[in-house]
Amino acid sequence: MSFKVVGESKKRMYGPRGLLVCGFSKEERTAIKKLLAKKTFGQIPLVFSAESDRQTLVKEMLAKTPDSGQNQPCFLERAIIMSGVTEQELHYIMAEYKKTSLPKPLWASLTPTSEKWTIESPGG
Repeated sequence: MSFKVVGESKKRMYGPRGLLVCGFSKEERTAIKKLLAKKTFGQIPLVFSAESDRQTLVKEMLAKTPDSGQNQPCFLERAIIMSGVTEQELHYIMAEYKKTSLPKPLWASLTPTSEKWTIESPGG
């Protein structure tokens, strides 16, 4: 696996526009939704994983209806997978998140490889 430094461009990154939020409590999900409703981020669809989604491919999760799974429990490790956002948005989202008291998640961006992983077992 190789990693690439994320720049600061307005070019959209790989994948359909959206954020996949995994493993947060109902209260934390509400806080994330409120945080991302600021500025243009209200235009980025949010999808929340549910316990029943463990074997669902990341690609299929990002195709779900926005806000799906928001009120369903999920006990996976906390993660936010960003897809189709610009590099500038990625940096802004992460910077704004750091200002909150929310638990630190694993941050990831969608790739042609990772979209084929299930949300339970990254790496296939």
